[in-house]
Amino acid sequence: MNQQEHGQELAQVASRYAKRNQAHMEDRYSLLRPEVWQMLHERQRAMLRLLAQRPGQPADWRLTEVGCGAGGNLLEMLRLGLRPEHLTGIELLPERLNLARPLLPADLQLHLGDASVAPVPEASQDFVLQSTVFSSLLNDGVQQAVAAAMWRWLKPGGAVLWYDFIVDNPRNPDVRGVPLRRVRELFPDGRLRSQRLTLAPPLARWVCNKIHPAAYSLFNSLPLLRSHVLCLIEKP
Repeated sequence: MNQQEHGQELAQVASRYAKRNQAHMEDRYSLLRPEVWQMLHERQRAMLRLLAQRPGQPADWRLTEVGCGAGGNLLEMLRLGLRPEHLTGIELLPERLNLARPLLPADLQLHLGDASVAPVPEASQDFVLQSTVFSSLLNDGVQQAVAAAMWRWLKPGGAVLWYDFIVDNPRNPDVRGVPLRRVRELFPDGRLRSQRLTLAPPLARWVCNKIHPAAYSLFNSLPLLRSHVLCLIEKP
């Protein structure tokens, strides 16, 4: 794809997020909602299990997050023991980056704009993290460009940490699922391990509000009702 098409897709991503903010949909993701904190804790546990199996110590790891938003995942990495100067966040939307900056140490690098051209040195990162970014990229070429950049940044033996939808949401045309076959296309040289997580959010909201928050775990015990995957994609 050409640069004009690439830029148009990124502008459309920003427009779609602005529309969501105007509709006050961000309230759906408040950590005070019972379905949200249960989804978060499930993902955190699964990611920590993956990281516990990795070589080295958190203080030595270097990690870049694509689509760091307001900085929540980077704060988790700080709590895990990664050093601020070893962390980088990249965010397309200036309003989100403005929320992240006051929350994060000054030594932690933040970059605004297109992740595919972000100034991250080649083969410098132990991990590159993305969480529900690619499901917001509706253009295959933009997905490919961002994935190629992520792969370049990784050291040999490093890994992409991937968390995203695998199914479409028929009520939300602004996102699309990224099935595992597409993840493999984006990282054809990677060694991929995956696990299915997260009760489908519309169902999770219904279960927690109409039945009881404790019913989340019961419904989530059925793998077919889970809508996301967590992947570790290792670079040889």
